[in-house]
Amino acid sequence: MIDCFIKNDREKTKQLFNEIRTCEDEVDKARRLVSQELAEIGAILLSREDFLRFTNLTSEIADFSEGIAFRLVEIMEHSWNVPMDLKKDMLKLSEAVLETVLRLRETMMILSYGSTKAMEKAKDVEVAERAVDEFYRELEIKLLNTKLEFPALILLRDVLQLLEDSADKAEDAADAARILSFMM
Repeated sequence: MIDCFIKNDREKTKQLFNEIRTCEDEVDKARRLVSQELAEIGAILLSREDFLRFTNLTSEIADFSEGIAFRLVEIMEHSWNVPMDLKKDMLKLSEAVLETVLRLRETMMILSYGSTKAMEKAKDVEVAERAVDEFYRELEIKLLNTKLEFPALILLRDVLQLLEDSADKAEDAADAARILSFMM
């Protein structure tokens, strides 16, 4: 979506926003389904709280994505001018966040292979999240030094914060996955 933001492709951006909203709804349904199934299993599953924690943390990433998409659409709808170098840096940050989330996915996929492997993959999430933190901090200062219109500045700062929050949630979910790996 940030790629479309760079290209100023309003139609594709709106289309992606709608797809993100649909996916967010699907994530919420899946999270509720997991909660329902865990409730039905009851006391026989010792780590049900850890499963709930993991699913709740990962579903927050979907919520953040929807918030990012909404803000980008609004910036484009209002035709606020955002410098190209800032847009490109946002793309780099979003790619770093995606890398963090992909590392989380790998961690989740390897849970059944034992705690040692899951711990290794969870460490990869931490490393990726630290890279996001560093890039986010640089970009936040860069953003504050630009001469943007105030509403655009606020929305872009929110976008940066939501991207960084997504990486933080991925790291928290990796911690939850570590705990789950001990139970499996």
